[in-house]
Amino acid sequence: IRFYSPEVVRTKPTEEEIKQRVLKVCASYDKVTADKRLILPLERCYSSKPPLTLKLITDRVLLVLKLYDKVNPDKLTLDSHFINDLGLDSLDHVEVIMAMEDEFGFEIPDGDAEKLLKPADIV
Repeated sequence: IRFYSPEVVRTKPTEEEIKQRVLKVCASYDKVTADKRLILPLERCYSSKPPLTLKLITDRVLLVLKLYDKVNPDKLTLDSHFINDLGLDSLDHVEVIMAMEDEFGFEIPDGDAEKLLKPADIV
């Protein structure tokens, strides 16, 4: 059994003391971050990559189509019709649209996807 002198024994802090400690820690944290210039700028940074150009988009669309196993890369041009020229069926068309959604990171509504029948339409 250990015995402590009365000076060492802690009493339970009051709610006001806890609030003061928390405020003191927050204030010191704010001072440290301000001193180290860790305050975030008041501007938004949307991307660190260069903007997409029409040529880059075209190249990516054609690359995705060339990698699709049912597309003959020799027949593929920007004006190739998916069904008439490349011989794809409606299910293949849906898969191509889904591949484009994955490549570019956004969803194409079904009504718009039905109108995308050539690589040029996608671009």
